[in-house]
Amino acid sequence: MNIYFSGIGGVGIGPLAEIALDAGYEVTGSDPAITPVTKLLTEKGVNISDNQDGSYLKACHDKKPIDWFIYTSALPETHSELTLAQELGIKTAKRDELIAYIINDKKLKLIAVAGTHGKTTVTGMLIWAMTKLNIPISYSIGTTINFGPSGKLDPASQYFVYECDEFDRNFLHFKPYLSLITSVDYDHPDTYPTIFEYLDAFHQFAKSSSQIITWNDQHVELFSSVPGVTVLNPSETNGLSAYGQHNRRNIALVKAGLKQLGFYEHPDTILSSFPGTNRRFEKLADNLYSDYGHHPVEIAATLQMARELSDQVVLVYQPHQNVRQYMIRDLYNDQFEPAEKVYWLPTYLSREDPNLKVLSPEELIKNISNKEDVVIADLNDELWDNISKARGDGKLVICMGAGTIDSWVRGKLA
Repeated sequence: MNIYFSGIGGVGIGPLAEIALDAGYEVTGSDPAITPVTKLLTEKGVNISDNQDGSYLKACHDKKPIDWFIYTSALPETHSELTLAQELGIKTAKRDELIAYIINDKKLKLIAVAGTHGKTTVTGMLIWAMTKLNIPISYSIGTTINFGPSGKLDPASQYFVYECDEFDRNFLHFKPYLSLITSVDYDHPDTYPTIFEYLDAFHQFAKSSSQIITWNDQHVELFSSVPGVTVLNPSETNGLSAYGQHNRRNIALVKAGLKQLGFYEHPDTILSSFPGTNRRFEKLADNLYSDYGHHPVEIAATLQMARELSDQVVLVYQPHQNVRQYMIRDLYNDQFEPAEKVYWLPTYLSREDPNLKVLSPEELIKNISNKEDVVIADLNDELWDNISKARGDGKLVICMGAGTIDSWVRGKLA
């Protein structure tokens, strides 16, 4: 099978391209950016173009007919490559359809990790633990990890571990053997205009799963009536030594999942040595961390963990997506209190409604309980000087957001 991946360097498409390579398929693709995934795939012999006007796709198809054109949900319907693929009669699909095809074709049992927060970390922990236990697994995770590729297909495996995202209703295309559900808080208003649609999607996902493990949280009723559900209580985190209450929850959920699969009842030592994943409270340098958080619940959890490490915490926060800010702006209140200073950046814009006024930082911080500690800032040299001074004073600095803040910080360090 010959597959072309548009946006091959992304965190969703890139791992799938790696899996397709492992499956023995021919892989090529395009991406305007150079990313860790494009570098890795290039090293493996994959030809990747930064030109997405359609000429490279046409040349590849003329050389050898392309069977599938796989594209990211972020690709607009008018994108040159997508419209050309349709004109050429190439089968077009988003990543979920190809993943489902591979899982069925290889007769794998799907272990899905779903939830509003913590999916990447729990998926990474599960991959780490099963690898350390010498359990053959195939998997896909939506970030880079330092203990393996982002996507892998092991011919000896019977399980496929998948970070099963609710965005674009991706997770509704699967029938998991086991689902680990980390949490449920309203998110992705561009996919789910109301909270009721969001909760209904999780209920549908639960009904499609043979077994579920989740927490006794505010929306547990979504799963309580579904056969095969195991509900964990807060006491499950007692005795776990990891920093951060949310990480202790993550470990407890993975332990429960492994026990359900019959592999391991006491993975504390293995999980306590988990090296983490990219952009999830990732240490970049002394007193400097990068975090992907962009929802009030995630902000609170990360700052709670940071305060377990330091009494002096500085946060640099880049809100993500204007349409999301309309949904969560009234939820910004006391989450920022653990930080002695907050540098608040303009919102990173992605998949926006052009008719929606962009909320200013001043509008977003108006309900924050410690707004006297908030400084409106930009990604510039002045901000970097303030970050450097705080680090030099021994303060723990977190650069948080799902937009460009991470690449900006890494560029400054380089």
